Amino acid sequence: MSGPAGALPREQRAPAIRAALEAAFAPDRLEIRDDSHRHAGHVGAQDGRGHFHVEIVSAAFAGMTSIQRHRAVYAALGPLMTTDIHALQIRALAPTEPE
Repeated sequence: MSGPAGALPREQRAPAIRAALEAAFAPDRLEIRDDSHRHAGHVGAQDGRGHFHVEIVSAAFAGMTSIQRHRAVYAALGPLMTTDIHALQIRALAPTEPE
């Protein structure tokens, strides 16, 4: 099934996520994993949007709570959250925190 109006082709989603997060946070480390294939056939995957896992380390997260970090990531991804991303698992850390 195709995704919502304005959605990117599947192969462009992870690069778009990377570009948005790099622009917003200048991360020391950023890993993005597309787990969409693991959810094929389940109800949440029927709209064509993807499932992603993000690990990001950035000084921008210093002093933020976990909820503030997640909200900042969602804000940085903007419209991708409604057009291309169905589920997003986030691990966001400041550089001084143990990985």
